[in-house]
Amino acid sequence: YGAVMAGTARHDREMAQNAKKQLSECSDPVERLRLQCLARGSAGIKGLGRAFRIMDDDNSRSLDIKEFIKGLNDYGVVMDKQEAMALFQVFDKDSSGQIDFEEFLRTLRPPMSNARKEVILQAFRKLDKTGDGVITVEDLRGVYNVKNHPKYQNGEWTEDQVFRKFLDSFDSPDDKDGKVTKEEFLNYYAGVSASIDTDVYFIVMMKNAWKL
Repeated sequence: YGAVMAGTARHDREMAQNAKKQLSECSDPVERLRLQCLARGSAGIKGLGRAFRIMDDDNSRSLDIKEFIKGLNDYGVVMDKQEAMALFQVFDKDSSGQIDFEEFLRTLRPPMSNARKEVILQAFRKLDKTGDGVITVEDLRGVYNVKNHPKYQNGEWTEDQVFRKFLDSFDSPDDKDGKVTKEEFLNYYAGVSASIDTDVYFIVMMKNAWKL
């Protein structure tokens, strides 16, 4: 697991650098927003999702144009009003003046082949021992061995703290509730996947990491 995270950190840096490079020559508004998120690493899209959740004052799970622009600004996305409005129209497929933000985040997520999605879901199913669609500390007990974790070895963290930190790395950045949904798991790995060119390498990495 440590190796997965170390590898991921390296990919993250490479991906962020690539995204910054591509931004300078990209004009498609959806792709530009995706690149601005990826330039922050694999948690970038999750972070944007979080900014929108805070914007969604009436808990409607959707955003109007005002909330959308405010969310982009609060997250520090550089985009003029014209571009933001054009982007909003792309996502507002039925011209209702509202966009559903789960749908929005799904569209923004870097595209992945079915082979990649399948191996991510295999890992999710393995970790979700209870099969209720959410990974919790309880699920991890028999699946994830903490004995090799340096902080567990030196007595700094208990087993539960190791589990919780592990879950936090997948969780939405400011909404760490100790539960990881399938959507959050996919979002996390979509970020990692964006930094890995070949399906074969991605699948081997996942199989090794999760002993699939």
